[in-house]
Amino acid sequence: MTDHVQETDQKNEPTALSRTVSGRLLYVFILGDVLGAGVYALVGVMAGEVGGAVWLPLLVALGLALLTAGSYAELVTKYPQAGGAAVFAERAFKTPAISFLVGYSMLAAGVTSAAGLAIAFAGDYFTTFVSMPTNVAAVGFLILVALLNMRGIKESLRANVAMTAVELSGLLLIVVLGAIVLGRGGGDLSRTVQFTEGTTPALAVLGAALLAFYSFVGFETSANLAEEVVDVRRTYPRALFASLVTAGVVYVLVGVAAVAVVDPETLAGSTGPLLEVVNAADIVPERVFAVVALIAVANGALLTMIMASRLTYGMASQGLLPPVLAKVLPGRKTPWVAIVVTTLVAIALVFTGELQVLAETVVLLLLIVFISTNVAVLVLRKDTVEQDHFRVTTVVPVLGVISCIVLLTQQTAGTWLRAGILLAVGAVLFLVTRRASRRPAEQQVAGA
Repeated sequence: MTDHVQETDQKNEPTALSRTVSGRLLYVFILGDVLGAGVYALVGVMAGEVGGAVWLPLLVALGLALLTAGSYAELVTKYPQAGGAAVFAERAFKTPAISFLVGYSMLAAGVTSAAGLAIAFAGDYFTTFVSMPTNVAAVGFLILVALLNMRGIKESLRANVAMTAVELSGLLLIVVLGAIVLGRGGGDLSRTVQFTEGTTPALAVLGAALLAFYSFVGFETSANLAEEVVDVRRTYPRALFASLVTAGVVYVLVGVAAVAVVDPETLAGSTGPLLEVVNAADIVPERVFAVVALIAVANGALLTMIMASRLTYGMASQGLLPPVLAKVLPGRKTPWVAIVVTTLVAIALVFTGELQVLAETVVLLLLIVFISTNVAVLVLRKDTVEQDHFRVTTVVPVLGVISCIVLLTQQTAGTWLRAGILLAVGAVLFLVTRRASRRPAEQQVAGA
């Protein structure tokens, strides 16, 4: 998919943030973000769409994700700045409005996703252990995430290492349990190549791929750590592609195991489809797996809020958001104002909708961001930089744009409406920020 990774300049550009993220930490960060809570619930939904061949839309979604990941690898190593897609859009299109739209879409998607994950955390798995109103638990959860985020990127990523290990172990446990059930004569492996009756396989796979794509989004958040990664030009592409492929392999194995052990109809009717596999194996207690699911959700929320705060910091540094959001905590070197503001917004969103509603909106917003990033790669080919960087084959971003447009056609009118409202709020914020930034210049001219 790529031409090659060129030799990198070992010198790290100066940054106000702490450059302490190694290649291994970055790999685990991306893997933990991709292996989020989605797969714990979406296997059942995909089974309802496509039948037993759940692994196929997962493979399709992996291919689509790798296309856009290639564009991110080139741009992050070419312009290693916090801000991610917003920085790329600013350089490519030279229009503050477009840069703000892209950055805000990313930010809105991240904060919305965190709110949805908080709701998921406070749901049935949590109430298995503690009886508490969902909104109260979700708000408390987001506050704890903010406090960990405030301590520092290294501390946050160390917590991510532990949570990702548990999260990955839970998914691998499903694969092992599936093998055990099949080994003792249970289950039916032939279901993995069967499609839902009365459906066109190609269309069913496309519809399920949209759901599967949600399980792969998250890799884009790593672009906002560009200023905190050691030797970003060498480290970033390796960590990005390795984590996506790892997640893809795990997802396919989980999809095969789940359908082989439990029939697609039962999976589709369950809000905790992987628990159905645990129950069928009758080896691991339900509560043990419930803890794993809670850790998976918590990990996804932590990584998403890390992204949202760093993106807010980056946009403020670029003058797209109020400069106060770029303030850094002196001792910890964390963007504390951005962390506080994004947490408050996520808390407000907790009270606005259910998990499914928020998740659908996240996907649509991210597809807009991905289209911008893929186009930006092509536009910025004429812009040369002194440092060597990763370069993706030209056809990859072209296919990335096409794939995003295809997935956008699968969105419902209700999802478009919700995303439109969020973008309208962003447009108002952009106009207010621009007017505030012009006022000092106008006063200076008047005083002269």
